[in-house]
Parts: sequence; structure tokens; C-alpha cells
Amino acid sequence: MGLHLRPNEHAYRAIVLAGLAAVKAFRVPLIASGEEHLPAGQVVRHGYRQVLPGTGAVVAVTHFGYLDFVFAQLVVWRRLRAHSRFLITRKHTGSAFVRAVCELCDHVVVDRANGAPAYAEALAKLRRGEFLALFPEGGVSRSFTVRTLRTGAVRMAAATGAPIIPVAVWGGHRMLTRGRGGIRLRDVWRTPVRVHVGALLHVAPDDDVLAAAERLRAELQAGIEQCIETYSETPEPGAWWMPAHLGGGAITVEEQRAWDDRERESYRTTG
Repeated sequence: MGLHLRPNEHAYRAIVLAGLAAVKAFRVPLIASGEEHLPAGQVVRHGYRQVLPGTGAVVAVTHFGYLDFVFAQLVVWRRLRAHSRFLITRKHTGSAFVRAVCELCDHVVVDRANGAPAYAEALAKLRRGEFLALFPEGGVSRSFTVRTLRTGAVRMAAATGAPIIPVAVWGGHRMLTRGRGGIRLRDVWRTPVRVHVGALLHVAPDDDVLAAAERLRAELQAGIEQCIETYSETPEPGAWWMPAHLGGGAITVEEQRAWDDRERESYRTTG
């Protein structure tokens, strides 16, 4: 049997501080807007956000690159000193190091073959007052537009009364994303990252979940558009990291949908 670690807020704080140090070391401009939308009434004591019933939230983050969670967490932390508990699929916890981080940070590991236990754990954390973070798109968007969302985020918000915090991240995909190989230091050095926090979204128990998910998708896409409009670098024509509808080299929304359909079919047949 493997060693199981207890959640440790000090260890999580050390990880966050290491992330901040890396951002500074690589001179990454991390520019955020909309932070005033983050939930009011949070209590910070001894440098930590206090987890209290009725103060939880679902943090819904766009997913264009593999480091988007880092920048979303840093923005939430520096404003509220909050440690978000992320939903992570089991296939991404293959190494002992990642499993240890998940245990220390009290993240929720999701088994796609049986998601009910993780869903119940996520609801319990929200009711306790945690910030529960996830990527509602389910996977990385190669079109660099926000895809049709899965309904987990809105269903959790409806079940617990917790608001949804829409967090759009732009620029992190230039460092590390799907189909572009591994991370290279030159892709990180001084690469700007824009984050926009949208207005809180509230979902009532009797709301239509598909309509609520579309409202969230629209809010996230609006955040991405604001980030692009205010981004500090002007892309070259056809830049790979820009969406096709803005003249970039990314695949189109239609090509993304066809790609998603093939992946879903592959998952159904291979598990």
C-alpha cells in the first residue's frame, strides 16, 4: 500500500509561494482584472482564508493550456488568500509526486469510470465552505475559444447554493498546451498572462442546467475576449496561439467540435 498524506495548508502555501517565485523568476507579467467580483465576506486569519459554511464557491477556469490552473489559483490566492481544491482526473495522477501534491492540497481525484464518489466529495467541500475549482470544458481547447461546457459546475452550484466564479486565462497556453510538445524556457520567459474574473453566476435548484452551462460558457468567452483585447503583445498574422476567427493559426470551432466527437467516440470504445 502507498503512503497516504494528510492535507496540509502550510504545504499548499509553500506550493503557491513557489508558483509566485517562478512567475517572478521568469518575469511573467500576470495581469488580472475583475478581481472585485470575487466573493465578499471572506475571512482571512493568520494569512489564510477561513473555511466557513456558506462561503464556498465553484471556481470555473478556462482550459487552453496545461498551466492555466496555476495562474487562476495565484489570482484567487493573492486577493483572498484562498486555497482552491481542484478536481483532477485519475489519469493525471500517475506519478507519486502528483499524488502526494493532491493529498497535501486536498484536491479531489475523479475516476471517470465512477464519478459519483468524487462528486459527493466535491459537494461536501462546497458545503463546508471550500473553493472547489475545475475546468468545465473537460479538456484543453485547441481552438482557443471556450467549448460547450459539461454541466458539473452548474449542478454543484445548484445543489449547494455556492456561486460560480468564472475565471478566464489567456496567455498560459503559449507556455504549454496540447499538441505543442513539452515546456521550453524560452516560451515561458516574459510571456504575459492575462486573467479576468467574471461576475458571479448563481444557479437555482430548479434552473435548467444546460441553459445555466451556456450562461457560464458565454461569461467565460467574454472574459477571454476581454483578455485578448487588452493583451500586452500584438500577435503576428497567423500566430498559432490565436483563434482562427481573429486571423490566428488555431483550428476552427467546427474543427474543434469534430475533434471532440472523435475523442468521445474513442473514449467510449477504449475506456
